[in-house]
Amino acid sequence: GGAWLLPRELALTELVPLHGAAPDHATPGRPRSGSMRKCKVLVLGAASLGSFILVIFYFQNTLSPAAEERILGNIWYGKSRRSPLQTLYDSEQFEHSTAQITHQRRRDLLASVCKMFTRKRRVLTPNDLKHLIVDDTHGLLYCYVPKVACTNWKRVMMVLTGQSKDRDPLKIPAHEAHVPTNLRTLSEFSTPEINYRLRNYLKFVFVREPFERLVSAYRNKFTRQYNTAFHKRYGTKIIKRHRRNPTLKALEDGDDVKFEEFLYYLVDPRTQREEPFNEHWERVHSLCHPCIIHYDVIGKYETLAEDASYILQLIGAQDTLKFPSSSKTTITTDDMAAEFFENISVFYQKRLFNLYKMDFLLFNYSVPSYLHIR
Repeated sequence: GGAWLLPRELALTELVPLHGAAPDHATPGRPRSGSMRKCKVLVLGAASLGSFILVIFYFQNTLSPAAEERILGNIWYGKSRRSPLQTLYDSEQFEHSTAQITHQRRRDLLASVCKMFTRKRRVLTPNDLKHLIVDDTHGLLYCYVPKVACTNWKRVMMVLTGQSKDRDPLKIPAHEAHVPTNLRTLSEFSTPEINYRLRNYLKFVFVREPFERLVSAYRNKFTRQYNTAFHKRYGTKIIKRHRRNPTLKALEDGDDVKFEEFLYYLVDPRTQREEPFNEHWERVHSLCHPCIIHYDVIGKYETLAEDASYILQLIGAQDTLKFPSSSKTTITTDDMAAEFFENISVFYQKRLFNLYKMDFLLFNYSVPSYLHIR
């Protein structure tokens, strides 16, 4: 019952179980036909010329379709029609479209960066899947990233999964979209159910320029008076550790954290030793594991409307459901981020960039022009 570690080509889209059966192989990102297979895997490691070699022995035991059905319980009802995953990879309708070409390039770039920088393959646990929202009705897995339109995407997912009676996502209150029981995450399923969905569902994630997202998180959590929970939970700690001669009121309330103090907190090695980053400033690659889970669509905040429309088109919902357009007038922009970084020293700019470097590389964001780290 020990943990199993498979190379990318065997386990790119699979949860590697800590107890139970290991997944079978497949072409990354494509749905598989036939019944699930239960494998027992023995991994032997050997060091040779400084590199780690994996030797795989596997034994397969085929499950009947009926047995698979019993294991999976409730599965996507649209089984008789084309799934979004099949539509994406096999449909002539999308084959030469601009959107298809754009998303293929994003997938290719992500794969090449993963190959270049990922040395060890780590084991996924259910805890790693808490950000993957499941839509069994349409065959979708959405990895939500805070500060990247995730409130509106959760609203849309509530409509798609039937959790909302209203077809207009904007009629769903924002706080309702974040109630954990309103949407199921992949971590709630059994290992066979997880692997089935990872193989057969369309997986998508939305990303954003890392420092714009970071400034957006700071503004939302530390400059809004109503976010007292964040002030108490994080603000007091940040002020105590990173402000010289703080007042008793600041230590008690934690409601006036400066941006540079927030950055000191992020790059302080003690921070991550004590606890994981909060999801609002955690790196995307740590929330969604894009070098382990094969994402079929990588949407961007910068092209939100087009990418959201593309996904709704893939599931055939483009005529009945519209992704909400943002009504915010205070969206964090590149110019606004530049103002926040204006008084940050080059030393801390470099340390912060190194902290978020993989998100810049994986999702093809260039070094911001306002940084002085070249």
